[in-house]
Amino acid sequence: MDLREIFATNLRRLRNARGWSQDELAFKAKISRGYLSQLEKGAYYVSIKIIGRLADKLEVEPDEFLKRPSKRGH
Repeated sequence: MDLREIFATNLRRLRNARGWSQDELAFKAKISRGYLSQLEKGAYYVSIKIIGRLADKLEVEPDEFLKRPSKRGH
C-alpha cells in the first residue's frame, strides 16, 4: 500500500467516523466534493495545505492520515 492509498483509506475512515458525507466535509474544508472524492480514491496527491484543512475540520492531528492500517486477523 503506497502513501496515497494509506491517505485515502484514512481520510475515508475519519470522515465516516464523523458521520459526514463527502459534501459535508468538502464544504467545511472549502474544497470541491469532486476533489475530495478523488482524494478518497487515491487518484490525486494531496498538498500539505489541504491535509491541514482536513485535519482541522476532522479534529485530528495531520499524521493520522499517514498511519498504516492495523493488520487484523494476522
